[in-house]
Amino acid sequence: MSSILKINAPYDGSLIKEIEMQDGHDVEHALAIAYDLFQNRNKWLPAEERRGILERTELLMKNQVEELTQLAAREGGKPYMDSKAEVLRAINGIRLAIEHMSQMKGTEIPMNLNQASSNRLAYTFREPIGVVASISAFNHPLNLIVHQTVPAIAIGAPVIIKPALTTPLSCLHFMEILYKAGLPKEWCQCLIVGDNHASELATDPRINYFSFIGSAKVGWHLRSHISAGTRCALEHGGLAPVIVEPDADLDKTIPLITKGGFYHAGQVCVSVQRVFVHDSIKEKFSKRLKQAVEQLKVGDPLDPETEVGPLILPREVNRVGQWVNEAREEGGNILCGGRQLSDSIYAPTILMDPSIEAKVSTLEIFGPVLSIYSYKNRRKAIDQANALPYGFQAAVFTQNIDKALDTVKRLNASAVMVNDHTAFRVDWMPFGGRDMSGLGWGGIPYSMHEMSREKLMVIKSDLL
Repeated sequence: MSSILKINAPYDGSLIKEIEMQDGHDVEHALAIAYDLFQNRNKWLPAEERRGILERTELLMKNQVEELTQLAAREGGKPYMDSKAEVLRAINGIRLAIEHMSQMKGTEIPMNLNQASSNRLAYTFREPIGVVASISAFNHPLNLIVHQTVPAIAIGAPVIIKPALTTPLSCLHFMEILYKAGLPKEWCQCLIVGDNHASELATDPRINYFSFIGSAKVGWHLRSHISAGTRCALEHGGLAPVIVEPDADLDKTIPLITKGGFYHAGQVCVSVQRVFVHDSIKEKFSKRLKQAVEQLKVGDPLDPETEVGPLILPREVNRVGQWVNEAREEGGNILCGGRQLSDSIYAPTILMDPSIEAKVSTLEIFGPVLSIYSYKNRRKAIDQANALPYGFQAAVFTQNIDKALDTVKRLNASAVMVNDHTAFRVDWMPFGGRDMSGLGWGGIPYSMHEMSREKLMVIKSDLL
């Protein structure tokens, strides 16, 4: 008998919907369909048809912005204003995929350079890599799904998506939109399964490309078990460091760090977590940041004015509270917050100089907590920022171009923002972690490239 999955709103725990869970038989069925689809080239969708499907998908989504926003905000707890931005990003992601289809091209390989290569013409072209399996996360319940399915659809690869069990409704709704736009269901299948069956999907030898967004522990474990030849992309988290120099423009810096640290209650893989502030401006910076954070509107994510909403589950509120209390007991000073506001909400919190051994300093907190560390020597601050086995996005605030460029070069990060927060992203840029933070690049055009592969054709003719 199939089990029932209850989808509850993170904010108040109210039941949104009950859906039926799937099992190993459903995983096998989906894999068999996708594999047969890819193996039989007579079933492949022509590029013109794929483009038309995506254009209709884009149009349908534009007509459902409010519905998609409400659904994402309710099931994921991200404030309405940010959920709407996510929906608009997802729509733009469809457009990016459509536009990049014309850039999926190969190159001519020079021939006739010696006797062995005479009378030959050679060029490469790109074709879909094969069956794509994607496992997604809860924090962007629509946009992540778009990033993990639409590139595959655009380049002509069958894709199977497994959404987070806390936020599957946006994914299921997006599937309905795709099918309404004309995509045959076998080209994009959704599985509502638990971790064991998700592992079966990821490690099956019929999978050619595996996309994972989630915890490092799970991602690296799955990677160690995927089949030989399966290409993969892993997007984990980090402890995004920020360097604030004495000449930083605080009128611009404070709002950016506030947004980067508390956007979606810190439940973003590149949220500002560790802020290294020069000792000469520590007091002024801390006072102004405290004022900004205390002014954030916290509460119901469906309220258009809310800036910080709930954590995804009550147990996450408890965990964040435990980490903050540990940091305080080990000498950290709580400037603001540091308390649970309800079963689902933890107050936006600033810690001053917690121990560098504390969990808030060494592990991704994935909650509304930001820590400030003072420094006198920028190079030593960078060394401390680089002391962990994670490397995702980082930032530096300064008006000195030489210091900015030097910091960019020295920070161990896949991307460094200058005078902007670490959570900045647009969907056409490369995005992904290094070291423990992940493997490979995301971003619509980059995923399209990763989900395809080159083939070389050499033509021999006496007419050449």
